[in-house]
Amino acid sequence: MDENLKKIIPFVKNYKFHVVWNIVFNILYALFGTLGFAAMYPVLEVLFNNDIKIYEIPVYTGIENISTYLKEYIFYYVTHFSNEYGANYALLFTVGLVLTTFLLKNLFNYAALQHLMKLKNGVLRDLRAKMYKKITELPISYYSEKRKGDVMSRMLGDVNEVQNSFFMVLELIVKEPLTIIFSILMMLNFSVKLTLFVFIFIPISGFIISKIGKSLKSQSTRAQQENGYLISIVDESLTGLKVVKSYNAENFFNKIFNDSLNRLYKLSNKIGKKNNLSSPMSEFMGIIVIAVLLFYGGNLVLVDKTLSGSLFIAFIGLAYNILTPAKAISRASYQVKNGLAAAERVFEVLEVENTIEDTPNAIDIKEFNDKISLKNITFAYGEDAVLKNFSLEIPKGKTIALVGQSGSGKSTIANLLTRFYDVNKGEIRIDGHNIKDVTMKSLRDLTGLVTQDSIMFNGSIKDNIRIGKLDATDEEIIAALKIANAYDFVMDLPEGLDTNIGDAGNKVSGGQKQRLSIARAVLKNPPVMILDEATSALDTESERLVQDALDKMMQNRTSVVIAHRLSTIQKADLIVVMQKGEIVEQGTHEQLLSQGGTYSKLVALQSFES
Repeated sequence: MDENLKKIIPFVKNYKFHVVWNIVFNILYALFGTLGFAAMYPVLEVLFNNDIKIYEIPVYTGIENISTYLKEYIFYYVTHFSNEYGANYALLFTVGLVLTTFLLKNLFNYAALQHLMKLKNGVLRDLRAKMYKKITELPISYYSEKRKGDVMSRMLGDVNEVQNSFFMVLELIVKEPLTIIFSILMMLNFSVKLTLFVFIFIPISGFIISKIGKSLKSQSTRAQQENGYLISIVDESLTGLKVVKSYNAENFFNKIFNDSLNRLYKLSNKIGKKNNLSSPMSEFMGIIVIAVLLFYGGNLVLVDKTLSGSLFIAFIGLAYNILTPAKAISRASYQVKNGLAAAERVFEVLEVENTIEDTPNAIDIKEFNDKISLKNITFAYGEDAVLKNFSLEIPKGKTIALVGQSGSGKSTIANLLTRFYDVNKGEIRIDGHNIKDVTMKSLRDLTGLVTQDSIMFNGSIKDNIRIGKLDATDEEIIAALKIANAYDFVMDLPEGLDTNIGDAGNKVSGGQKQRLSIARAVLKNPPVMILDEATSALDTESERLVQDALDKMMQNRTSVVIAHRLSTIQKADLIVVMQKGEIVEQGTHEQLLSQGGTYSKLVALQSFES
């Protein structure tokens, strides 16, 4: 069994009820489908006026003689109706028998499909739920290496392909094979010679069809990868649409998109060609079998006279009954190959090892009482260390500012304190506990983060602010907005708190977004606040309002401020000057200015620039 097929089984186990009933109804479908064609035999016997006469109800003598018993039982009633009411009634009885068996066959098919539908939709829901949970649990570092579009493609397209293709397996192993088996058993009952003749040709046609589908899985994988790349281009183009337009780069991105589109077009055509070939090829091979049967069986009827014409026509019907499932099996086997390729990509994400997760004995910490200590931290995103043997203490209630040139490692400190990344060497402790031994939920409950990029979601202002406290009342939200200097502009909006701010908050200005971001942190009310260049992207007026909001928010709170503009951190209890991942100076604003070192040069440079 394919490995990916085994991995689907735990998802299927939740829907055992539907699997069992699908199999039961498929067995009945196959049985009544075969009986429907077998029931043609008495109709033909009546039509050709050479019906078999049975005058007494046959006696059941055991399962081994069931086919003879059933045949004699039907012919008893055919004889009875012919004698009592005439040939028309016998014909009506036999035709009614055929109609009833085909009606039951289709009812059982409907019932089987209903259970299959619930199974497929249930597994699709569970797979998507598990995948979404996984992609939100994976560390930030995973997405620095992967394209978002590829992950989206796996979650939407590939999971869909698994749903559409994988459950063809139930058709492959139950419905269609049983239809073939029941038909063959009935054919053997009709004529052993003719059935053996069919056996010679079916394996040959099966071999030819399987040869066509061999390379389908690898091509499906390449097509799904290309689809992920295509979604990535759309995602990046929409995210950076202002840049694309301002640089007149539409043609450049159009070319990238169209190149990918053409590659996908060619791959899809190759896959489609093989898929399309499966059905006509299997049907044509089947018709060859039927044609040879007609010639060989016709001889038995016309020349040898060892077979009745009506039995031979019923036999041809059963032989044709094999063709439809054979065709379905070949089509399903192609689709299963697509499903295998898709499942591989889905499970590739589900099985990614999460390098940042709670240890088995992780503890919950409810409050922050003393200090955060960074001891001899070394960290690298790739090969080059961003922080080297870095140590720092952040006492409760103090504001610590980190300054330095771009690339000095300031934002990395924020990433490590919130455990978006784990340190390579050294340790970070909060009230004496290594943060690796603290549950991430409780660690992040203690910290608030305001970044340079004010991340907003498409929804109302109220929904965006209460992310950190879902049960917040309107009064609490308004209080947070007032602290963040955002209340006035929110109340001026047409729908106030219920105003939709658009995709990524594009209906409000950068300064307004930043103040909403601060309101969100205020409402969460964590004891430790991390501000990562929270004012660097703002104009002077917005910066004044935001800085005032930040000053109010940081009162009586432990704060780590990563600053680009030095005017924003002059009141800090400790200013740490960083260069290439190391501390070069630390002290208050006045102390550092008096030293005339790196900090005073940075202040002089910014004063000169302003």
